[in-house]
Amino acid sequence: MVAETEKKSVKDYPEGADRGAESTPAVEFIDVVKYFGEWGQRHRVLHGVSYSVPRGKTTVIAGGSGQGKSVTLKLVLGLLKPDSGRILVDGQDVTRLGRKKLRNLRMKFGVLFQGAALFDSLSVFENIALPLRERTRLTEQEIEERIAATLETLELTGHEKKFPAQLSGGMQKRVGLARALQLDPEIVLFDEPTTGLDPVMTREIYDLFRRTQERLGYTAIIVSHDIPKVFDLADQIVLLNKGEVDVFTDVAQIKDSKKPYIREFAEMTLGDLFSADSKKG
Repeated sequence: MVAETEKKSVKDYPEGADRGAESTPAVEFIDVVKYFGEWGQRHRVLHGVSYSVPRGKTTVIAGGSGQGKSVTLKLVLGLLKPDSGRILVDGQDVTRLGRKKLRNLRMKFGVLFQGAALFDSLSVFENIALPLRERTRLTEQEIEERIAATLETLELTGHEKKFPAQLSGGMQKRVGLARALQLDPEIVLFDEPTTGLDPVMTREIYDLFRRTQERLGYTAIIVSHDIPKVFDLADQIVLLNKGEVDVFTDVAQIKDSKKPYIREFAEMTLGDLFSADSKKG
């Protein structure tokens, strides 16, 4: 294991860098079943779901409300346990790890929460420094150097002394991403990352996500209702519906699907894009 003081900062990875073996997926779901509720009133969220998340790519998880998008992220992190099946992260079965090994595995992750989840009483610098102080033995100078590099990468230089209330929604998202990247995660989870942002700011944040992922080479998993705009980021789209899953590598595959519920999803979410193609057919 690389010592914490030797870990690279976000500026040390060349663009498109490979941060893990390409042969194995970053995450695998194998026959995963998840229910909520008591017997007789159980709600099926996932039913025998199997799919892989490719390493170093961006996977978007989409679907209607209550279809299990955020549940999926919690299962990957080991915050929830499936009723059956296996969830592999770098080949390790999250469902069978003890507390200590699970805590170590979570070091591979960065998480950008829906509301950025910044501490109002802490400055931008202190918010970003938090995981470094809790999880590493870096000196204060090393922390300052690492954060300075992150601030530059995410165009936050000059804002380090401000507090969250002094920032726009888009800037808060940048700070949240900066904090999520401090431990050089192999996998970054985004839970509804553009909620509350206007269309212009949403486009800027998506552009930032794309540039950052391409530069650092991490695996991105994005849960979002912001369809179809979020699909522009996707190397893979996972569509959840009533406990089942369909996987696509291109939005055109969604539009061309013959399954009724997928065509209904496309008609509702892709709008004119779907209608135009339907007329051509």
